Amino acid sequence: MKTMINYQNLAQDISTILKTGQQNAISSVNGILLQTYWQIGQKIVEYEQKGNIKAKYGTELLKNLARELKHYGKGFSRSNLTYMRLLYLKYPKSETLSHKLTWSHYFEILKVDNDIARKFYEKQSVLENWSVT
Repeated sequence: MKTMINYQNLAQDISTILKTGQQNAISSVNGILLQTYWQIGQKIVEYEQKGNIKAKYGTELLKNLARELKHYGKGFSRSNLTYMRLLYLKYPKSETLSHKLTWSHYFEILKVDNDIARKFYEKQSVLENWSVT
């Protein structure tokens, strides 16, 4: 009987380790992805502005980039590139991003124009562990 209890404890301990490892891996990947998309947004804005305070809009930049980057997958559509750019504009210091939220969270939060409302949704998403939906 004692052997069975020890085995069950072993199996439970290993299961816990695996679940924790999976959660840590997902969290790390999400953090890296968010940082990567922020850096892409930064590069786009810097290119657009060319050292000026404001950029000239209406160029085909995002459309051309989307075409150029399509071999990386559909995550680099014109729409996604627009939101990567917006991520950088709304969070010019990457340290202000909550790495408890995923890119999907920020994609939705960035649709909120009002800065105060956007901050509210961001904080509530973290505090209440909101899903993206």
